[in-house]
Amino acid sequence: MQCPLLYRFRVIDKLPEKPSEAATRGTLVHAVLERLFDVPAEDRTAPRAKALIPGQWDRLLESKPELSGLFADDADGERLAGWLSQAEQLVERWFSLEDPTRLEPAERELFVETELDSGLRLRGVIDRVDVAPTGEVRIVDYKTGKAPRPEYAESALFQMKFYALVVRRLKNVVPRRLQLVYLGSGDVLTYDPVPADLDRVECKLLALWEAIRLATETGEWRPRPTKLCGWCDHRAVCPEFGGTPPVYPLSVRPAEVVEGVQGTMEPVRAEAGRPAAVEGP
Repeated sequence: MQCPLLYRFRVIDKLPEKPSEAATRGTLVHAVLERLFDVPAEDRTAPRAKALIPGQWDRLLESKPELSGLFADDADGERLAGWLSQAEQLVERWFSLEDPTRLEPAERELFVETELDSGLRLRGVIDRVDVAPTGEVRIVDYKTGKAPRPEYAESALFQMKFYALVVRRLKNVVPRRLQLVYLGSGDVLTYDPVPADLDRVECKLLALWEAIRLATETGEWRPRPTKLCGWCDHRAVCPEFGGTPPVYPLSVRPAEVVEGVQGTMEPVRAEAGRPAAVEGP
């Protein structure tokens, strides 16, 4: 929904992307918040959480050695120290938004997968699932950026409704609350879904998948310029910036179906201004 051409570059062409400091910091903070719940509730303090950062950074480097290139030119370690300090600030801010001593998550980094009646398979990873003694379910996702402006809140919640749809399919229960915790700005965005919300998400996903299917068959993947283009690794091969995409690696159908692709894709793209996918983050 962010950009059909970007989807093609990532999923079909599988063009490499350089790791970024911001995304890697987000991965690090997520790992710290997940690991903190391994210790007893009374020990879940901000100093304890921040003390986990160096070890989790080492684990990330071990699993993804390419991340060491982020600070390859940082001979004195000043940039790395500042980057780790920013991660500490994000972790510390979390304690002003939630009290981990009073939380016992039912699940952390939960992989979920289900199949719709149409045969479309949905899957993703949920940061945290809380279950109340009464059985009510809360889905929580951490964001290391800032909360969106109100006009973009619906787009931000799409990911959470996606998770709620999968959970309903798996557990036959509609989550009581969806909660986005924005560590960058210190905001918490919540939404209490109803079944009709999830029905609409399912319809939207089916329309999105049909657009993907048709674009895959025709090779018609159109760029959608937004402010996010400034962070894209593929501007050199994007026609919006004077580039030429690589040769399409798949066989294509006749050109007369292209009009059908546009008719299917445009309504989906017009409803959301932020990234989302049939496979959740």
